Amino acid sequence: MDKPMEIEVKDNPARGRFETTIEGQTAMIKYKLRPGVITVLHTEVPKELEGRGIAGTMTRFALEQIRERGLQLIPLCPYMRAYLKKHPEYQDLVKDGAGEIV
Repeated sequence: MDKPMEIEVKDNPARGRFETTIEGQTAMIKYKLRPGVITVLHTEVPKELEGRGIAGTMTRFALEQIRERGLQLIPLCPYMRAYLKKHPEYQDLVKDGAGEIV
């Protein structure tokens, strides 16, 4: 199996997104931040970059950032919800009442 690409993901709070740029294309996870709570709205990877594990790498980075900052997560993004289903170790980040990911 191929090892995941080395990609550098950054938080860009001014634009409300986690992002990475590869081959001139920007992939992103859009979010809305309120005191103590982050709502993940959408994950977007350009067609040219699909299938390389970029969304998963960005999602893992985002979840680690959320944990480090002590935020609660409201995952509205379908990709994020699917990722959380496969990675129950992040389930504790989901805000109570935001919907159990099962």
